[in-house]
Amino acid sequence: MRVKYSPLFLLISKKVDVRIRQSLRESITLFIRNPNDLELDNHSLRDEWLGYRSIDVTVDWRAIYKEITEAEDTIAYFVALG
Repeated sequence: MRVKYSPLFLLISKKVDVRIRQSLRESITLFIRNPNDLELDNHSLRDEWLGYRSIDVTVDWRAIYKEITEAEDTIAYFVALG
């Protein structure tokens, strides 16, 4: 699975504390290796985020993404961090 980031996601990730940024890097690395790792608590969202999924970055921070299929490749497009 490939990973891409929205401009808003990149902007937010640059403004957060360095510890959050480090945890984000570790979570994304783990996500690329195994998107369903229990440590990430990967789960689907509902209501206004229907169709999106969320992974844990820290206890209080989540990264929200949408799976997009292009040809035979699946892309995780990260759109929000908070």
